[in-house]
Amino acid sequence: MEFATSIGSYLIQRLYEEGVRQVFGVPGDFILQFDKLLEDSPIQFINTCDEQGAGFAADAYARLRGLGAVCVTYSVGGLKIANTTAQAFAEKSPVVVISGAPGTNERTQNPLLHHKIRDFDTQYKVFQELTIASTILDDPSVAFSEIDRVLAAALRYKRPVYIEIPRDMVHRAGNPNYSRKTQTEESNSDTLAEAIQEAVKLINAAQQPVILADVEIHRFGLQDALLELTEKTHIPVAETVLGKSVISEHHPNYIGLYAGALGDELTCRYVESSDCLIMLGVFLTDINLGIFTANLDPKNSISVTSERTSIQFHTYENIRLQDFIHHLIEADIQQRHDWVLPNYRKQLQPFTPVAGNPITIARLFERLNLFLDNDLIVIADVGDALFAGLDLSVHGRSRFLSPAYYASLGFAVPASLGAQVASVGMRPLVLVGDGAFQMTGMELSTAVRYGLNPIVVVLNNGGYGTERPMLDGRFNDVLPWRYSQIPNLLGAGRGFDVWTEGELETALMESRAHLESFCILDVHLDAQDTSTALKRLTAGLSQRVSG
Repeated sequence: MEFATSIGSYLIQRLYEEGVRQVFGVPGDFILQFDKLLEDSPIQFINTCDEQGAGFAADAYARLRGLGAVCVTYSVGGLKIANTTAQAFAEKSPVVVISGAPGTNERTQNPLLHHKIRDFDTQYKVFQELTIASTILDDPSVAFSEIDRVLAAALRYKRPVYIEIPRDMVHRAGNPNYSRKTQTEESNSDTLAEAIQEAVKLINAAQQPVILADVEIHRFGLQDALLELTEKTHIPVAETVLGKSVISEHHPNYIGLYAGALGDELTCRYVESSDCLIMLGVFLTDINLGIFTANLDPKNSISVTSERTSIQFHTYENIRLQDFIHHLIEADIQQRHDWVLPNYRKQLQPFTPVAGNPITIARLFERLNLFLDNDLIVIADVGDALFAGLDLSVHGRSRFLSPAYYASLGFAVPASLGAQVASVGMRPLVLVGDGAFQMTGMELSTAVRYGLNPIVVVLNNGGYGTERPMLDGRFNDVLPWRYSQIPNLLGAGRGFDVWTEGELETALMESRAHLESFCILDVHLDAQDTSTALKRLTAGLSQRVSG
């Protein structure tokens, strides 16, 4: 793109230069002029049914492409994505929130314009709490530099940012003498050298070192570096819930998913008995730690994130995660080949459906494990879609998306939009509970509009299966929709009712063959049928709910 002269066109140019090819959103009068600029640019504007759907789609896009963007109108649009932006902040997803606003010349005498709340900057103040950097582009002399400052923060910290553009600023010229200055951030070389020296000493003295890899490996694009590290040193790799699929789950050095008592028992025992646990990009969240059932000894730990490095009880500042990993690869780590790794892998047996047998969670996921291939990316919503899904062996890296920390229901269906346009050639396999589907499932309309073809598996147990074991009541029930009839409503797609193992087999095979549009499987489950992992989770959470 040629150098843009207006504020709106410069923002679009910079998004394009950073790899953004689609922006998700819903139009509104305060953002229409910017939307028109987008429509006339090389960036595709994907118009979702609702702003929250746009926010979740942009989040998934950012997780896979390194930067995403959502574009909404003032207040009635912006505040509808406060939740999705909060999730992006919590789970380190670099989403650029672009909001229109009343023009600067409309604000004299403080009029009561539509969509206004308390003050004209009320929405801005809300998003200051939900983002790592924010700006209002109301000064043409600094608008270009403000755009670059905020985008740099999104890329540096992998968290969302907020850009508000008054509608009379979209076509205003920026500073014609502005020249963007690129800044390269580096680790403190002395601090890094000392940290690497201490880490290598601890690793070489260990009898059972283990790498525990988590979400920041995804966010900072360090999957290749992680792979090189484990293949050079032969140190085995476990992943966390948030870090699932950070490495191929079929790699010989991969030893399973660690989540305290929620995860695989053999993996848990091996990780917790390690005398040198190398935690790379790990978030110590309650779910990652199996509702705090994890038993990780800090005196045997190396913990490196984008924000802090700790080795045993020493803390180092100003060390970038990527620099630490690359220097560790080059360090003099003794190669070992005599470690006895846990045989966590369960041999997948052929699935022989018993035609009349009612489908269960266990049998559903047993079949889905065999259904996965190199062209599917799993997107799991919160609940058994996630916790039963942890046992799925995905075929490639970064092939499993889920809001496993912030845990907002309704992520999966709109996330499939962002994931599919971000990963051309991949087909989303969406796992979603019926309660979550009723929140955002109509984004399947957007899938039809833009020619996307997710396979959506609705776990239909009549309500909120995660909450029922914690404290049951009619408030956990939802109206039973006829999910398999949604294609009739939308005029596209295929729907299947699944009550038995035989019907599941037929539905999956026909869904794989149907490439033209989405497929939706209404999988009817007993209300009390949950996975072992979810039973453990809700047992821990119910103690807190009951006080």
